[in-house]
Amino acid sequence: MQFDDFGLAEPIRRAIHAEGYTVPTPIQAKAIPHIMQGHDILGTAQTGTGKTAAFALPILHRLAPAPRPAPSAVPEAGVVAAAGAVATVPAPPVHHTHRAPRPHRNIRVLVLSPTRELASQIEDSFRTYGAGLGLRTAVIFGGVGQGNQVRALHTGVDIVVATPGRLLDLKNQGHVDLRHLEVFVLDEADRMLDMGFIHDIRKIVGTLPPAVNKDGVKTRQSLFFSATMPPDIRRLADAMLSAPVRVEVAPVSSTAERIDQAVFHLSRKQKPALLTHLLRTEATGRVLVFTRTKHGADRVVKDLHHSGIASAAIHGNKRQTHREKALHEFRSGKAPVLVATDIAARGIDIDEISHVINFDVPNVPETYIHRIGRTARAGASGVAISFCDAEERPWLKSIERLTRRPIPVRDDHPDYSTLTDVRAPADERAERPERGAPRAQQGRRGAAPGGGARRGGPGQGGPGLGGAGQGGTGQGGQFRGGPGQGGPGQFNGGPNGRPLQARPAAGPRPMTEPKPRPQPRQDGAPAQGGDRRPLASQRPARPVNGFNRPNGPRPRGRQAV
Repeated sequence: MQFDDFGLAEPIRRAIHAEGYTVPTPIQAKAIPHIMQGHDILGTAQTGTGKTAAFALPILHRLAPAPRPAPSAVPEAGVVAAAGAVATVPAPPVHHTHRAPRPHRNIRVLVLSPTRELASQIEDSFRTYGAGLGLRTAVIFGGVGQGNQVRALHTGVDIVVATPGRLLDLKNQGHVDLRHLEVFVLDEADRMLDMGFIHDIRKIVGTLPPAVNKDGVKTRQSLFFSATMPPDIRRLADAMLSAPVRVEVAPVSSTAERIDQAVFHLSRKQKPALLTHLLRTEATGRVLVFTRTKHGADRVVKDLHHSGIASAAIHGNKRQTHREKALHEFRSGKAPVLVATDIAARGIDIDEISHVINFDVPNVPETYIHRIGRTARAGASGVAISFCDAEERPWLKSIERLTRRPIPVRDDHPDYSTLTDVRAPADERAERPERGAPRAQQGRRGAAPGGGARRGGPGQGGPGLGGAGQGGTGQGGQFRGGPGQGGPGQFNGGPNGRPLQARPAAGPRPMTEPKPRPQPRQDGAPAQGGDRRPLASQRPARPVNGFNRPNGPRPRGRQAV
Protein backbone atom coordinates (compact mmCIF):
# COMPACT_ATOMS: atom_id res chain seq x y z
CA MET A 1 0.00 0.00 0.00
CA GLN A 2 1.14 3.52 -0.81
CA PHE A 3 -0.02 6.96 0.24
CA ASP A 4 -1.75 7.46 -3.10
CA ASP A 5 -4.12 4.60 -2.23
CA PHE A 6 -5.67 6.47 0.71
CA GLY A 7 -7.43 9.03 -1.47
CA LEU A 8 -5.90 12.04 0.23
CA ALA A 9 -6.29 15.52 -1.24
CA GLU A 10 -3.97 16.39 -4.08
CA PRO A 11 -2.04 19.13 -2.16
CA ILE A 12 -1.37 16.66 0.65
CA ARG A 13 -0.06 14.01 -1.76
CA ARG A 14 2.27 16.54 -3.35
CA ALA A 15 3.64 17.51 0.07
CA ILE A 16 4.19 13.84 0.97
CA HIS A 17 6.09 13.17 -2.24
CA ALA A 18 8.14 16.34 -1.69
CA GLU A 19 9.26 14.95 1.65
CA GLY A 20 10.33 11.69 -0.04
CA TYR A 21 7.69 9.38 1.48
CA THR A 22 5.83 6.84 -0.63
CA VAL A 23 5.06 3.84 1.62
CA PRO A 24 3.24 4.35 4.97
CA THR A 25 4.41 2.80 8.22
CA PRO A 26 2.27 0.07 9.87
CA ILE A 27 0.59 2.50 12.28
CA GLN A 28 -0.18 4.85 9.39
CA ALA A 29 -1.55 2.07 7.19
CA LYS A 30 -3.94 0.94 9.94
CA ALA A 31 -5.00 4.28 11.43
CA ILE A 32 -5.45 6.58 8.42
CA PRO A 33 -8.43 4.73 6.86
CA HIS A 34 -10.34 4.63 10.17
CA ILE A 35 -9.66 8.30 10.88
CA MET A 36 -10.84 9.29 7.39
CA GLN A 37 -14.09 7.41 8.10
CA GLY A 38 -14.65 9.48 11.27
CA HIS A 39 -14.01 6.83 13.94
CA ASP A 40 -12.42 7.53 17.31
CA ILE A 41 -8.97 5.95 17.58
CA LEU A 42 -7.01 4.46 20.44
CA GLY A 43 -3.59 3.90 18.90
CA THR A 44 -0.52 2.23 20.38
CA ALA A 45 2.81 2.06 18.60
CA GLN A 46 6.49 2.23 19.36
CA THR A 47 8.25 5.54 19.40
CA GLY A 48 9.50 6.63 16.01
CA THR A 49 6.92 4.71 13.96
CA GLY A 50 5.19 7.78 12.52
CA LYS A 51 2.26 8.39 14.89
CA THR A 52 2.26 12.13 14.12
CA ALA A 53 1.69 11.64 10.41
CA ALA A 54 -0.87 8.92 11.20
CA PHE A 55 -3.28 11.53 12.57
CA ALA A 56 -2.00 14.69 10.83
CA LEU A 57 -2.62 13.48 7.25
CA PRO A 58 -6.30 12.46 7.65
CA ILE A 59 -7.03 15.59 9.71
CA LEU A 60 -5.62 17.79 6.96
CA HIS A 61 -7.71 15.88 4.43
CA ARG A 62 -10.81 16.62 6.50
CA LEU A 63 -10.02 20.33 6.68
CA ALA A 64 -9.03 20.61 3.03
CA PRO A 65 -11.42 22.86 1.09
CA ALA A 66 -13.61 21.17 -1.49
CA PRO A 67 -12.16 21.42 -5.00
CA ARG A 68 -13.73 24.17 -7.02
CA PRO A 69 -15.57 23.18 -10.22
CA ALA A 70 -13.87 24.00 -13.50
CA PRO A 71 -15.09 27.29 -15.01
CA SER A 72 -17.67 26.96 -17.81
CA ALA A 73 -16.43 27.59 -21.36
CA VAL A 74 -17.77 31.04 -22.31
CA PRO A 75 -16.70 32.36 -25.74
CA GLU A 76 -14.86 35.62 -25.55
CA ALA A 77 -15.61 38.63 -27.72
CA GLY A 78 -14.35 38.31 -31.29
CA VAL A 79 -13.96 34.50 -31.19
CA VAL A 80 -15.20 32.42 -34.15
CA ALA A 81 -18.34 30.60 -33.02
CA ALA A 82 -19.26 28.38 -35.99
CA ALA A 83 -18.59 27.84 -39.73
CA GLY A 84 -16.45 30.90 -40.26
CA ALA A 85 -18.93 33.30 -38.70
CA VAL A 86 -17.48 35.82 -36.32
CA ALA A 87 -19.46 36.08 -33.14
CA THR A 88 -19.86 39.48 -31.64
CA VAL A 89 -20.42 38.44 -28.06
CA PRO A 90 -20.03 41.44 -25.82
CA ALA A 91 -17.70 41.19 -22.85
CA PRO A 92 -19.40 40.71 -19.49
CA PRO A 93 -19.84 43.89 -17.54
CA VAL A 94 -17.42 44.63 -14.73
CA HIS A 95 -19.01 45.38 -11.37
CA HIS A 96 -16.88 47.40 -9.00
CA THR A 97 -18.00 46.15 -5.60
CA HIS A 98 -16.23 45.95 -2.25
CA ARG A 99 -14.90 42.53 -1.27
CA ALA A 100 -16.87 40.90 1.50
CA PRO A 101 -14.91 40.45 4.73
CA ARG A 102 -13.55 36.95 5.33
CA PRO A 103 -15.23 35.09 8.17
CA HIS A 104 -13.28 34.67 11.40
CA ARG A 105 -11.37 31.40 11.61
CA ASN A 106 -12.47 29.18 14.45
CA ILE A 107 -10.36 26.52 16.12
CA ARG A 108 -11.32 23.28 14.40
CA VAL A 109 -8.49 20.98 15.58
CA LEU A 110 -6.85 20.82 19.01
CA VAL A 111 -3.79 18.66 19.66
CA LEU A 112 -2.43 18.31 23.20
CA SER A 113 1.17 17.22 23.79
CA PRO A 114 3.16 16.88 27.02
CA THR A 115 6.26 18.93 26.12
CA ARG A 116 7.11 22.09 24.24
CA GLU A 117 9.48 20.34 21.85
CA LEU A 118 6.89 17.77 20.84
CA ALA A 119 4.27 20.49 20.37
CA SER A 120 6.62 22.40 18.05
CA GLN A 121 7.35 19.27 16.01
CA ILE A 122 3.67 18.40 15.63
CA GLU A 123 2.84 21.93 14.50
CA ASP A 124 5.72 21.79 12.03
CA SER A 125 4.31 18.54 10.57
CA PHE A 126 0.89 20.13 10.07
CA ARG A 127 2.50 23.13 8.38
CA THR A 128 4.65 20.94 6.12
CA TYR A 129 1.95 18.52 4.94
CA GLY A 130 -0.71 21.23 4.68
CA ALA A 131 1.40 23.81 2.86
CA GLY A 132 -0.97 23.95 -0.13
CA LEU A 133 -4.24 24.04 1.80
CA GLY A 134 -4.20 27.62 3.08
CA LEU A 135 -4.75 26.60 6.72
CA ARG A 136 -3.42 28.48 9.71
CA THR A 137 -1.69 26.76 12.61
CA ALA A 138 -0.49 27.95 16.01
CA VAL A 139 1.59 26.36 18.76
CA ILE A 140 0.96 27.28 22.40
CA PHE A 141 3.23 26.35 25.30
CA GLY A 142 4.64 27.84 28.47
CA GLY A 143 8.09 29.16 29.22
CA VAL A 144 7.71 32.12 26.83
CA GLY A 145 5.57 35.22 26.72
CA GLN A 146 1.97 34.81 25.71
CA GLY A 147 1.71 37.97 23.59
CA ASN A 148 2.39 36.37 20.21
CA GLN A 149 0.20 33.39 21.05
CA VAL A 150 -2.74 35.61 22.01
CA ARG A 151 -2.40 37.65 18.81
CA ALA A 152 -2.40 34.47 16.73
CA LEU A 153 -5.57 33.27 18.44
CA HIS A 154 -7.33 36.59 17.93
CA THR A 155 -6.31 36.64 14.26
CA GLY A 156 -7.88 33.23 13.78
CA VAL A 157 -6.36 29.76 13.42
CA ASP A 158 -7.63 26.41 12.21
CA ILE A 159 -5.24 24.07 14.07
CA VAL A 160 -3.87 24.60 17.59
CA VAL A 161 -1.12 22.43 19.07
CA ALA A 162 -0.64 23.16 22.77
CA THR A 163 0.55 21.93 26.12
CA PRO A 164 -2.21 21.59 28.73
CA GLY A 165 -0.94 24.16 31.23
CA ARG A 166 -0.63 27.18 28.93
CA LEU A 167 -3.80 26.28 27.02
CA LEU A 168 -5.84 26.15 30.21
CA ASP A 169 -4.32 29.45 31.33
CA LEU A 170 -5.30 31.20 28.09
CA LYS A 171 -8.70 29.51 28.24
CA ASN A 172 -9.33 30.98 31.68
CA GLN A 173 -8.32 34.40 30.35
CA GLY A 174 -10.91 34.17 27.59
CA HIS A 175 -8.49 33.93 24.64
CA VAL A 176 -9.39 30.38 23.54
CA ASP A 177 -12.78 29.43 22.06
CA LEU A 178 -13.33 25.70 21.55
CA ARG A 179 -17.04 25.75 20.73
CA HIS A 180 -16.44 24.93 17.07
CA LEU A 181 -13.93 22.11 17.63
CA GLU A 182 -14.17 19.18 15.23
CA VAL A 183 -11.15 16.99 16.11
CA PHE A 184 -9.47 16.50 19.48
CA VAL A 185 -6.11 14.68 19.63
CA LEU A 186 -4.27 13.60 22.78
CA ASP A 187 -0.73 12.59 21.88
CA GLU A 188 1.62 10.76 24.27
CA ALA A 189 -1.23 10.11 26.69
CA ASP A 190 0.88 7.96 28.99
CA ARG A 191 3.40 10.74 29.52
CA MET A 192 0.54 13.16 30.21
CA LEU A 193 -0.50 10.89 33.04
CA ASP A 194 3.05 10.63 34.42
CA MET A 195 3.51 14.41 34.37
CA GLY A 196 0.33 15.03 36.35
CA PHE A 197 -1.64 16.65 33.52
CA ILE A 198 -4.64 14.41 34.04
CA HIS A 199 -6.60 17.06 35.96
CA ASP A 200 -5.88 19.77 33.37
CA ILE A 201 -6.91 17.38 30.60
CA ARG A 202 -10.21 16.66 32.31
CA LYS A 203 -10.87 20.38 32.64
CA ILE A 204 -10.11 20.96 28.96
CA VAL A 205 -12.28 18.04 27.86
CA GLY A 206 -15.12 19.46 29.97
CA THR A 207 -15.12 22.63 27.85
CA LEU A 208 -15.24 20.80 24.49
CA PRO A 209 -18.48 20.57 22.53
CA PRO A 210 -20.35 17.26 22.81
CA ALA A 211 -19.24 14.48 20.52
CA VAL A 212 -22.83 13.88 19.40
CA ASN A 213 -25.41 16.62 18.87
CA LYS A 214 -29.10 16.50 19.71
CA ASP A 215 -29.96 14.82 16.42
CA GLY A 216 -27.59 11.96 17.13
CA VAL A 217 -25.04 13.11 14.57
CA LYS A 218 -21.39 12.84 15.56
CA THR A 219 -19.82 16.30 15.52
CA ARG A 220 -16.45 15.75 17.25
CA GLN A 221 -13.80 13.10 16.66
CA SER A 222 -11.32 12.10 19.40
CA LEU A 223 -7.95 10.43 18.81
CA PHE A 224 -5.63 8.97 21.47
CA PHE A 225 -2.06 8.03 20.55
CA SER A 226 0.65 6.81 22.87
CA ALA A 227 3.86 4.80 22.93
CA THR A 228 2.58 2.68 25.83
CA MET A 229 -0.91 1.96 27.10
CA PRO A 230 -0.98 1.36 30.86
CA PRO A 231 -4.28 0.51 32.57
CA ASP A 232 -4.85 4.09 33.74
CA ILE A 233 -4.77 5.32 30.16
CA ARG A 234 -7.29 2.68 29.15
CA ARG A 235 -9.69 3.91 31.80
CA LEU A 236 -9.20 7.50 30.67
CA ALA A 237 -9.82 6.50 27.05
CA ASP A 238 -12.99 4.64 27.95
CA ALA A 239 -14.35 7.81 29.57
CA MET A 240 -13.46 10.15 26.70
CA LEU A 241 -13.77 8.08 23.52
CA SER A 242 -16.96 6.93 21.84
CA ALA A 243 -16.74 3.40 20.42
CA PRO A 244 -13.03 3.71 19.62
CA VAL A 245 -11.16 1.55 17.14
CA ARG A 246 -8.11 -0.03 18.74
CA VAL A 247 -5.04 0.25 16.52
CA GLU A 248 -1.95 -1.54 17.83
CA VAL A 249 0.97 -2.41 15.63
CA ALA A 250 3.36 -3.65 18.33
CA PRO A 251 2.80 -4.86 21.89
CA VAL A 252 3.89 -2.73 24.80
CA SER A 253 6.65 -5.16 25.70
CA SER A 254 8.33 -5.18 22.29
CA THR A 255 11.47 -3.32 21.37
CA ALA A 256 12.90 -2.48 17.99
CA GLU A 257 14.70 -5.46 16.50
CA ARG A 258 17.44 -3.33 14.94
CA ILE A 259 18.67 -2.02 18.31
CA ASP A 260 21.77 -3.66 19.78
CA GLN A 261 21.19 -3.59 23.55
CA ALA A 262 23.75 -4.05 26.32
CA VAL A 263 24.19 -3.32 30.02
CA PHE A 264 27.23 -2.60 32.18
CA HIS A 265 27.18 -3.52 35.88
CA LEU A 266 29.25 -1.03 37.85
CA SER A 267 29.11 1.31 40.81
CA ARG A 268 27.58 4.77 40.65
CA LYS A 269 30.96 6.45 41.01
CA GLN A 270 32.26 4.62 37.96
CA LYS A 271 29.51 5.83 35.63
CA PRO A 272 31.07 9.20 34.61
CA ALA A 273 34.39 7.57 33.73
CA LEU A 274 32.71 4.82 31.70
CA LEU A 275 30.58 7.36 29.84
CA THR A 276 33.69 9.35 28.91
CA HIS A 277 35.43 6.16 27.79
CA LEU A 278 32.55 5.12 25.53
CA LEU A 279 32.17 8.58 23.99
CA ARG A 280 35.85 8.65 23.11
CA THR A 281 36.20 5.10 21.79
CA GLU A 282 32.85 3.73 20.66
CA ALA A 283 29.96 6.22 20.51
CA THR A 284 31.30 8.63 17.91
CA GLY A 285 28.02 9.75 16.30
CA ARG A 286 25.03 11.54 17.77
CA VAL A 287 24.54 10.25 21.30
CA LEU A 288 21.49 10.77 23.49
CA VAL A 289 22.15 10.29 27.23
CA PHE A 290 19.21 9.84 29.60
CA THR A 291 19.26 10.71 33.30
CA ARG A 292 16.54 10.31 35.88
CA THR A 293 16.72 13.84 37.36
CA LYS A 294 17.34 17.37 36.14
CA HIS A 295 20.30 17.92 38.47
CA GLY A 296 21.76 14.65 37.26
CA ALA A 297 21.66 15.91 33.67
CA ASP A 298 23.51 19.10 34.61
CA ARG A 299 26.07 17.08 36.56
CA VAL A 300 26.75 14.81 33.57
CA VAL A 301 27.23 17.81 31.27
CA LYS A 302 29.64 19.35 33.77
CA ASP A 303 31.69 16.14 33.95
CA LEU A 304 31.81 15.86 30.17
CA HIS A 305 32.88 19.48 29.89
CA HIS A 306 35.81 18.83 32.23
CA SER A 307 36.74 15.86 30.01
CA GLY A 308 36.74 18.03 26.88
CA ILE A 309 33.55 16.57 25.32
CA ALA A 310 31.02 19.01 23.92
CA SER A 311 27.52 18.35 25.23
CA ALA A 312 24.27 20.11 26.06
CA ALA A 313 21.48 19.46 28.57
CA ILE A 314 17.74 19.71 28.11
CA HIS A 315 15.22 19.41 30.94
CA GLY A 316 12.27 21.18 32.51
CA ASN A 317 14.31 23.76 34.45
CA LYS A 318 15.86 25.13 31.27
CA ARG A 319 14.36 28.16 29.57
CA GLN A 320 12.73 27.57 26.23
CA THR A 321 15.44 29.53 24.43
CA HIS A 322 18.12 27.36 26.04
CA ARG A 323 16.26 24.17 25.13
CA GLU A 324 15.88 25.24 21.52
CA LYS A 325 19.55 26.20 21.40
CA ALA A 326 20.56 22.80 22.77
CA LEU A 327 18.44 20.99 20.18
CA HIS A 328 19.86 23.16 17.39
CA GLU A 329 23.44 22.43 18.47
CA PHE A 330 22.63 18.73 18.67
CA ARG A 331 21.11 18.66 15.19
CA SER A 332 23.94 20.68 13.67
CA GLY A 333 26.64 18.54 15.30
CA LYS A 334 28.13 21.35 17.38
CA ALA A 335 27.20 19.39 20.51
CA PRO A 336 27.18 15.69 19.49
CA VAL A 337 26.02 14.61 22.95
CA LEU A 338 22.60 15.59 24.29
CA VAL A 339 21.83 14.84 27.95
CA ALA A 340 18.10 14.84 28.67
CA THR A 341 15.47 13.72 31.11
CA ASP A 342 12.57 11.51 30.09
CA ILE A 343 10.00 14.30 30.09
CA ALA A 344 12.06 16.80 28.12
CA ALA A 345 13.12 14.21 25.52
CA ARG A 346 9.57 12.98 24.91
CA GLY A 347 8.82 13.20 21.23
CA ILE A 348 12.26 14.41 20.07
CA ASP A 349 12.38 13.49 16.41
CA ILE A 350 16.03 13.67 15.36
CA ASP A 351 17.41 11.35 12.74
CA GLU A 352 20.75 9.56 12.78
CA ILE A 353 21.04 9.04 16.55
CA SER A 354 23.60 6.25 16.72
CA HIS A 355 23.66 5.56 20.48
CA VAL A 356 21.25 5.89 23.38
CA ILE A 357 22.94 5.62 26.78
CA ASN A 358 20.88 5.14 29.92
CA PHE A 359 23.11 6.79 32.49
CA ASP A 360 20.41 5.91 35.02
CA VAL A 361 18.20 2.86 34.60
CA PRO A 362 14.55 4.02 34.50
CA ASN A 363 12.33 2.92 37.34
CA VAL A 364 9.38 2.44 34.94
CA PRO A 365 9.91 -0.44 32.47
CA GLU A 366 7.85 1.23 29.71
CA THR A 367 10.14 4.25 29.87
CA TYR A 368 13.06 2.07 28.80
CA ILE A 369 11.21 1.15 25.60
CA HIS A 370 10.59 4.78 24.85
CA ARG A 371 14.20 5.76 25.53
CA ILE A 372 15.82 3.25 23.21
CA GLY A 373 13.23 4.08 20.56
CA ARG A 374 15.08 7.35 19.93
CA THR A 375 17.58 5.37 17.84
CA ALA A 376 17.12 2.93 14.93
CA ARG A 377 14.62 5.17 13.16
CA ALA A 378 13.55 5.02 9.53
CA GLY A 379 15.04 1.58 9.00
CA ALA A 380 18.45 2.40 10.47
CA SER A 381 20.21 0.47 13.23
CA GLY A 382 21.25 1.71 16.65
CA VAL A 383 22.89 0.87 19.95
CA ALA A 384 21.34 1.15 23.42
CA ILE A 385 23.66 0.89 26.44
CA SER A 386 22.58 1.00 30.09
CA PHE A 387 24.64 1.68 33.23
CA CYS A 388 23.28 -0.34 36.15
CA ASP A 389 24.47 -0.07 39.73
CA ALA A 390 23.47 -2.25 42.65
CA GLU A 391 20.41 -0.18 43.58
CA GLU A 392 19.07 -0.26 40.00
CA ARG A 393 19.20 -4.02 39.47
CA PRO A 394 15.56 -4.60 40.52
CA TRP A 395 14.48 -2.10 37.86
CA LEU A 396 16.61 -3.90 35.29
CA LYS A 397 14.87 -7.17 36.18
CA SER A 398 11.48 -5.48 35.65
CA ILE A 399 12.57 -4.31 32.20
CA GLU A 400 13.67 -7.82 31.24
CA ARG A 401 10.36 -9.25 32.43
CA LEU A 402 8.46 -6.72 30.34
CA THR A 403 10.49 -7.29 27.18
CA ARG A 404 10.65 -11.05 27.78
CA ARG A 405 14.30 -11.12 26.83
CA PRO A 406 17.51 -10.70 28.86
CA ILE A 407 19.74 -7.77 28.07
CA PRO A 408 23.29 -8.90 27.24
CA VAL A 409 25.89 -7.97 29.84
CA ARG A 410 29.16 -6.37 28.81
CA ASP A 411 32.26 -6.45 30.97
CA ASP A 412 34.86 -5.19 28.50
CA HIS A 413 35.24 -1.84 30.22
CA PRO A 414 38.51 -0.94 32.00
CA ASP A 415 38.85 -0.76 35.75
CA TYR A 416 37.91 2.74 36.88
CA SER A 417 38.35 2.19 40.62
CA THR A 418 41.52 4.27 40.71
CA LEU A 419 39.75 7.15 39.00
CA THR A 420 36.48 7.18 40.87
CA ASP A 421 37.13 5.80 44.37
CA VAL A 422 38.75 8.76 46.06
CA ARG A 423 38.79 7.12 49.49
CA ALA A 424 42.06 6.00 51.03
CA PRO A 425 43.02 2.31 51.08
CA ALA A 426 41.59 0.19 53.87
CA ASP A 427 44.91 -0.21 55.73
CA GLU A 428 45.54 3.53 55.64
CA ARG A 429 42.03 4.30 56.85
CA ALA A 430 42.56 1.90 59.77
CA GLU A 431 45.55 3.93 61.03
CA ARG A 432 43.63 7.19 61.03
CA PRO A 433 41.79 8.19 64.20
CA GLU A 434 38.07 7.87 63.94
CA ARG A 435 36.20 11.10 63.35
CA GLY A 436 34.58 12.35 66.50
CA ALA A 437 36.94 10.43 68.79
CA PRO A 438 37.79 12.08 72.16
CA ARG A 439 40.83 14.32 72.34
CA ALA A 440 42.41 11.84 74.79
CA GLN A 441 42.67 9.31 71.93
CA GLN A 442 43.83 11.76 69.27
CA GLY A 443 46.54 13.54 71.30
CA ARG A 444 47.72 17.11 70.96
CA ARG A 445 48.60 18.78 67.68
CA GLY A 446 51.78 17.35 66.24
CA ALA A 447 52.18 14.85 69.07
CA ALA A 448 54.99 12.39 68.58
CA PRO A 449 54.31 8.66 68.83
CA GLY A 450 53.72 7.79 72.42
CA GLY A 451 52.58 11.30 73.29
CA GLY A 452 50.83 11.58 76.61
CA ALA A 453 47.10 11.56 76.93
CA ARG A 454 45.16 14.43 78.34
CA ARG A 455 45.58 14.90 82.10
CA GLY A 456 48.15 12.28 82.97
CA GLY A 457 47.87 9.66 80.26
CA PRO A 458 50.71 7.20 79.64
CA GLY A 459 53.65 7.84 77.38
CA GLN A 460 56.98 9.62 77.37
CA GLY A 461 55.60 13.04 76.55
CA GLY A 462 54.08 15.39 79.03
CA PRO A 463 50.37 15.23 79.71
CA GLY A 464 47.84 17.07 77.58
CA LEU A 465 47.62 20.16 79.72
CA GLY A 466 50.87 19.76 81.51
CA GLY A 467 53.04 18.67 78.57
CA ALA A 468 54.68 20.58 75.75
CA GLY A 469 52.36 22.70 73.65
CA GLN A 470 53.58 21.24 70.37
CA GLY A 471 53.53 17.60 71.39
CA GLY A 472 55.54 15.92 74.07
CA THR A 473 59.12 14.96 73.42
CA GLY A 474 59.72 13.32 76.78
CA GLN A 475 61.54 16.38 78.14
CA GLY A 476 58.87 17.48 80.52
CA GLY A 477 56.12 20.04 80.28
CA GLN A 478 56.51 23.69 79.32
CA PHE A 479 52.91 24.83 78.89
CA ARG A 480 51.80 24.88 82.48
CA GLY A 481 54.05 22.25 84.04
CA GLY A 482 57.52 22.63 85.38
CA PRO A 483 60.57 22.53 83.09
CA GLY A 484 63.33 19.97 83.04
CA GLN A 485 62.98 16.27 83.03
CA GLY A 486 59.26 16.18 83.46
CA GLY A 487 58.87 18.49 86.41
CA PRO A 488 55.94 17.66 88.64
CA GLY A 489 53.77 20.49 87.46
CA GLN A 490 51.48 22.00 90.01
CA PHE A 491 48.41 22.05 87.81
CA ASN A 492 48.56 18.69 86.07
CA GLY A 493 50.30 15.37 86.34
CA GLY A 494 53.96 14.61 86.31
CA PRO A 495 56.09 12.95 83.64
CA ASN A 496 56.28 9.42 82.32
CA GLY A 497 52.59 8.80 82.75
CA ARG A 498 52.58 9.08 86.53
CA PRO A 499 49.18 9.58 88.12
CA LEU A 500 47.94 13.09 88.72
CA GLN A 501 49.52 14.44 91.90
CA ALA A 502 47.46 16.10 94.54
CA ARG A 503 47.59 19.88 94.77
CA PRO A 504 49.14 21.35 97.95
CA ALA A 505 46.62 22.42 100.52
CA ALA A 506 48.24 25.81 101.12
CA GLY A 507 50.62 28.07 99.40
CA PRO A 508 50.56 30.40 96.42
CA ARG A 509 48.79 29.27 93.27
CA PRO A 510 51.08 29.90 90.30
CA MET A 511 49.60 31.85 87.43
CA THR A 512 46.25 32.09 89.14
CA GLU A 513 46.93 34.83 91.72
CA PRO A 514 44.36 37.62 91.39
CA LYS A 515 45.63 40.99 90.24
CA PRO A 516 45.67 43.77 92.81
CA ARG A 517 42.65 46.04 92.52
CA PRO A 518 43.69 49.59 91.61
CA GLN A 519 43.17 52.09 94.43
CA PRO A 520 40.90 55.04 93.86
CA ARG A 521 42.89 58.12 92.98
CA GLN A 522 42.44 61.80 93.44
CA ASP A 523 43.07 64.67 91.05
CA GLY A 524 46.75 65.22 90.64
CA ALA A 525 47.72 61.96 92.32
CA PRO A 526 49.76 59.45 90.35
CA ALA A 527 48.01 56.38 89.08
CA GLN A 528 48.17 53.37 91.37
CA GLY A 529 48.10 49.74 90.55
CA GLY A 530 49.58 50.28 87.12
CA ASP A 531 46.66 52.40 85.83
CA ARG A 532 47.94 54.96 83.33
CA ARG A 533 44.63 56.25 82.02
CA PRO A 534 44.22 60.05 82.02
CA LEU A 535 41.88 61.71 84.47
CA ALA A 536 38.36 62.56 83.47
CA SER A 537 39.17 66.26 83.56
CA GLN A 538 42.13 65.69 81.22
CA ARG A 539 40.23 63.73 78.54
CA PRO A 540 39.17 65.56 75.38
CA ALA A 541 35.48 66.13 74.88
CA ARG A 542 33.78 63.50 72.72
CA PRO A 543 31.00 64.29 70.30
CA VAL A 544 27.63 63.27 71.68
CA ASN A 545 24.87 62.42 69.20
CA GLY A 546 26.78 64.03 66.37
CA PHE A 547 27.58 67.30 68.18
CA ASN A 548 30.92 68.50 69.52
CA ARG A 549 29.40 69.76 72.78
CA PRO A 550 29.03 67.07 75.47
CA ASN A 551 25.79 68.63 76.69
CA GLY A 552 24.47 69.73 73.29
CA PRO A 553 20.90 69.18 72.16
CA ARG A 554 19.93 65.64 71.14
CA PRO A 555 18.75 65.44 67.54
CA ARG A 556 15.41 63.85 66.95
CA GLY A 557 14.95 60.81 64.77
CA ARG A 558 17.10 57.81 64.17
CA GLN A 559 20.69 58.57 63.26
CA ALA A 560 22.26 57.00 60.18
CA VAL A 561 25.04 54.62 61.00
